[in-house]
Amino acid sequence: MPLILPLHHITTNARPFLLPLFPRKPSYSIRRSGSVEPFTVIEGPEAWYAADYQGRTDWINHLTQQHIAELDAAIAGVERKGIKDIHTVTKADFPLPTLGPYLESIRDEVVLGRGFALIREVPVDRYSSRETAIAYWGMGLYWGKASSNNKKGHMIGHIKDIGHDPLNPVTRLYATKAAQPFHNDAADIVTLLCLRNARSGGLSSWSSSVSVHNEILKRAPHLAETLAGPNWFFDRKGEVPPGKKPYFRIPVFNYHEGHLSVNYSDNYFLLSQRHAEVPRLTPDQYEAMTLFNELAASDELRLDYMLQPGEIQLLNNHTALHARSEFIDYDDIDKRRHLLRLWIAPPNERALPKEYEDIYGGPVTIGNRGGIHVEGTQEHIVLEAE
Repeated sequence: MPLILPLHHITTNARPFLLPLFPRKPSYSIRRSGSVEPFTVIEGPEAWYAADYQGRTDWINHLTQQHIAELDAAIAGVERKGIKDIHTVTKADFPLPTLGPYLESIRDEVVLGRGFALIREVPVDRYSSRETAIAYWGMGLYWGKASSNNKKGHMIGHIKDIGHDPLNPVTRLYATKAAQPFHNDAADIVTLLCLRNARSGGLSSWSSSVSVHNEILKRAPHLAETLAGPNWFFDRKGEVPPGKKPYFRIPVFNYHEGHLSVNYSDNYFLLSQRHAEVPRLTPDQYEAMTLFNELAASDELRLDYMLQPGEIQLLNNHTALHARSEFIDYDDIDKRRHLLRLWIAPPNERALPKEYEDIYGGPVTIGNRGGIHVEGTQEHIVLEAE
């Protein structure tokens, strides 16, 4: 197990893969994002390895006292206006003269660069629950358009164990203390604001899905073809839009207009097998998932980080994967692990193929896509998990 440094350090601890790594510079074609051709190795900042970030801190961003003062003033302005429904707050309602451009620059690195970032010093320790939600929502307005996290229409999701059974096929694991395997979410960007940690566990891990793709090409190119194939069925876990089936097709590797976009969540693929009409997963598909999981979780690709209260994690779901370890919580309900989540569609993201229409709940228009939409969904923000 790698050493976890709780004082905001990324950790790596290289160990051999179960299969040997190939050289980083193979003899066949290499492409940069924007000019990617199917089944070619991709080079660029989003194709990172754990060793690339050993000792680096350029992915960490700090709020200054001026930034925090602007945040405080913007929250106060919302309250003075008497805006009750937080999700109706607009960018015009939430001016951030210097913090706003700073947040946009961080978003641009997540969208166009390495695909992940961290923000520190959000003063959640002195904000009320409502003030925290206003601050987080307001910051998100500078990243793009938010979307619903679930069928209840929660525009800010609550990542908290509320006693749901992880073995229930319709349970989404964010509402449990169970480990979450490597996956990406139903939006362009996922952001998480840490309010409180668990008594133990709850470690965040990230991997570059582009590097996973590259390594699969190098060692098992036939499995890359399998992962780009059409017969991957994704279970909706009971969050079914009108007129839709409880599952849909979406490949893992999606090549479109010069980009690779990766959509992966093996538990959703496996769960689709509960539907009799869904084709059975093939031996190649099982082998591909095994290799994908092994690579994503390997010390060569994986970064571990323990989010601290007041920190925000941002990840690009097209180029990065995330996971969470199981955790043990406090008995005191007021001390239990609690994170907030925004799903964001930024205005400067890549084009996506039509196969994303199901997972994104509708058209894949840049800047206005993503989230979960079912009949009767009313968008709103709650201040506690439910």
